[in-house]
Amino acid sequence: MRKLEGRVALVTGAGRGIGLATAHKLAAEGANVVLNDLDEATVRDAVRSLLDAGAEAGSVLGVAGSVTDPDFSTRFVDAAIARFGTVDILVNNAGYVWNTAIGRMSDEQWDAMQDVHLKAAFRLLRTLAPHFKAWANDGRPQRKVVSVSSIAASRGLAGCVAYAAAKAGIIGLTRSLAREWGAIGVNVNCVCFGYIDTRLIQEIKPDGETSVDIAGRQFRVGLPKEMIDDIRVRVPLRRPGKAEEAAGAILLLCLPEADYISGQAIEVDGGGV
Repeated sequence: MRKLEGRVALVTGAGRGIGLATAHKLAAEGANVVLNDLDEATVRDAVRSLLDAGAEAGSVLGVAGSVTDPDFSTRFVDAAIARFGTVDILVNNAGYVWNTAIGRMSDEQWDAMQDVHLKAAFRLLRTLAPHFKAWANDGRPQRKVVSVSSIAASRGLAGCVAYAAAKAGIIGLTRSLAREWGAIGVNVNCVCFGYIDTRLIQEIKPDGETSVDIAGRQFRVGLPKEMIDDIRVRVPLRRPGKAEEAAGAILLLCLPEADYISGQAIEVDGGGV
């Protein structure tokens, strides 16, 4: 039997990259997956990719929308419960980067990073709190929360103070909630990623900057080739991680083998940066 057979997993930011790879791994282990991304087309494509990979019809549900919307957490959790009756796993993955030196950083930029990386996770956990307490003795296996942080949270990253501060908040949230929810059978952990090969660290091409669209606004992403080459030198494994490898770390914390792991911030960075 697959290790997550019949369990219900929520994954934010699951339209591409680490989130989509995580949704695939959870589904491959038998979980019903409720996935989210910003727009309907991206969500439809993600749902179709899971079904094409072998997920059973009816086992995947897509919910479009921004995790920063005030009503998102309720809408997301309610959709999962309406379809599957419960929630067993939450993966807080959604996010993006908007970096600059602190002297040029606006309140809007600071707030945007806190909202998408930290406040959105808090809202989802707050929404799930009464459900998890009510389900504490329902006979299902231990429930899991895995949130995505970054090595920037523990080591710092120049020009990235808002992002790093929000990701550090994820670590504090994780460790505190693990103490609060241990008695109701919920494991709470986070993974702190180093350089993972997603669009956020793709090489900036000579013909111009690369950007991503967040709610109709363009944000510059990517790294110069010399920085990517430097990563290959500094990381002991001599390469960035793959999205599937990052997702593997998340999956490990969702499996029964991790039932006695809680309150941890696990660095996944190829041996150090």
